[in-house]
Amino acid sequence: MNTEELNEIVKEVLQEFNEQDYSSSQKESDKELGIYDSMEEAITAARRAQKEYQANFSLQERETLIAAMRKEMGQHLEELAQKACEESEMGRVADKIIKNRMAVEKTPGTEDLKTEAYSGRDGLTVIEQAPFGVICSIAPVTNPTETIICNAIGMLAAGNAVVFNPHPRAKNVSKLTIKLLNKAIVAAGGPSYLLTAVKEPTIQTVESCMKDERIIMVVATGGPGVVKAALSSGKKAIGAGAGNPPVIVDRTADLKKAAVDIIKGASFDNNLPCTSEKVIMAVKEIADDLLKYMTEDKAQLVKDPAALEKIVLNEDGSINKDMVGKDASYIMEQAGLKAKGNLRLIVVDVDFNHPFVQKEQLMPVIPLVRVEDFNTAVKLAVEVEHGNRHTAAIHSKNVDNLTCFAKKIETTIYVKNAPSYAGIGVGGEGHATFTIAGPTGEGLTSARTFTRRRRCVLVDGFSII
Repeated sequence: MNTEELNEIVKEVLQEFNEQDYSSSQKESDKELGIYDSMEEAITAARRAQKEYQANFSLQERETLIAAMRKEMGQHLEELAQKACEESEMGRVADKIIKNRMAVEKTPGTEDLKTEAYSGRDGLTVIEQAPFGVICSIAPVTNPTETIICNAIGMLAAGNAVVFNPHPRAKNVSKLTIKLLNKAIVAAGGPSYLLTAVKEPTIQTVESCMKDERIIMVVATGGPGVVKAALSSGKKAIGAGAGNPPVIVDRTADLKKAAVDIIKGASFDNNLPCTSEKVIMAVKEIADDLLKYMTEDKAQLVKDPAALEKIVLNEDGSINKDMVGKDASYIMEQAGLKAKGNLRLIVVDVDFNHPFVQKEQLMPVIPLVRVEDFNTAVKLAVEVEHGNRHTAAIHSKNVDNLTCFAKKIETTIYVKNAPSYAGIGVGGEGHATFTIAGPTGEGLTSARTFTRRRRCVLVDGFSII
């Protein structure tokens, strides 16, 4: 071997060493951040982490990690809200701060997991809630950061790892959220890649994730398309789909309070939550007074719906996505209308068949439909909810009416005499969630939703009676 050949071999070895060193450094960085170039890497990392997590971390140790996650995210509520609004061009910063706070503070941790025990003459049977493994979680553009925070806490409390699939229009703030959560996990002594995602989420990466045999469960939060895809994945699927929540106001309601509550709920984060009031069914004898109280507050009545139709609807009658989540004043401006100073909600007085009534708009424009009586209101409200079984609300002091509507509408969330957001824990009792599984029946998801029940039986032992 001559000197030239030897130098060439040394050069190749050094180049290979440098590439390996860079690859190792890059891999370590990815592990820390949880963001990968490919879905294959993201799933592999999450699976490896989940095995370690399940084998080595007790419930108490899981709770330590969750406490660290809560603390870390509590320091970034405003930042994430601001970035989510800027990137998605939707919503209101102040309201997204509230949603982030609810996800951090009111999402249940390991306390949600309950062990059942049965003892008797034949021994002892224990039923515990075990993790599924690696979950594919699809997050929406409407609630990107809060959905990731909420699902991360609940799914990790249950002992799982998560591969997130953020919406492309909110990918940067979603990746930041995942990185901050992983940072907290690592600092608390946990695996650094329990939460993963790809750098460039697409429809193809979602499909790849759902089809991978290492993914045991798919949780889809979004529109009907993504929920349908999840339910067709062949995996255990939880679908949190669209809604078109009606709110009934009958003649017994406290109209001033109803007006304020509807404005608060329907304008919350510019109507992006699927739980927000989308249609008002007002008994005709109180409709004018309700409108009066609403317009005295932060709502504005647009008497000519045609002016808004040009902006809110496309030529084919579908919703103009460019208006989704925009401020009411911006929508008025685009329609060539003058907005009042403190405007939060636009109201249009239309008939039941109007597109504003039948389609979920996800913007601070709410139609009011005048109805003959309470029974008609219920009938039309059930029809306009389209069987989503999502959310409905009512303002009434009549117990029979409150009960009747609840039985007829069959929604997952039913709010009485309050803004709709009370149903997800904002000003209402109960835990918070941003994955509301109406189509698949799990309801307001929590840690126990992401577990499977395991039964352990000991015969002729541990019965002390």
